[in-house]
Amino acid sequence: MSENPLLAPIHGITLEDYSAACAKIGSGLSEDDVAKALGVELPVWQEANLLWPERMKQDASFEIVTLFGQYFGQADQHPKFNGLKADTSAAGNENTVRIKSDKDFYQELEVARNVAYEYGLDGAQWVADKYGITLGDFQIAASLWNEQIHQDIQADFQGYTSRQDGYKTKYQQLFADAQGGNVADDIQF
Repeated sequence: MSENPLLAPIHGITLEDYSAACAKIGSGLSEDDVAKALGVELPVWQEANLLWPERMKQDASFEIVTLFGQYFGQADQHPKFNGLKADTSAAGNENTVRIKSDKDFYQELEVARNVAYEYGLDGAQWVADKYGITLGDFQIAASLWNEQIHQDIQADFQGYTSRQDGYKTKYQQLFADAQGGNVADDIQF
């Protein structure tokens, strides 16, 4: 464990607690649910929620931010939040499990989300509406797959790029069709 005094718990809420709580809030849990899971009153959680980011700003070593990302990605294993989920549909629950266990599904939805933004939609909301996957769960999946995807890119950049381009073409067509085509479709040179 680090000797960094900035890692000391705030009102009994450790950085691991805080990181997991942030992930769960992003996955649809309320602040009340988070405070109950942590065993504190809501105002205590709210103050810790203000103070942890301040500590991150003070930490020139970036140790807190690095650990935050690590713990955020492990939120589903945190004992205080294990099994605690927001009310979602069965299909949303299945897709949330799938995005964390199926790298190709994650990568396809990552591209779909970005293409949705290109077409003027809220990509995160589109994924939530279509697949029932919250932004928090999407970000947890991103942290889980990040290292493996970097390894895949290094091992087979061309194959990775080809798959990404295929997903992009698929979703560009889907979003273009949904809005009646692209703006420049009728322009001929």
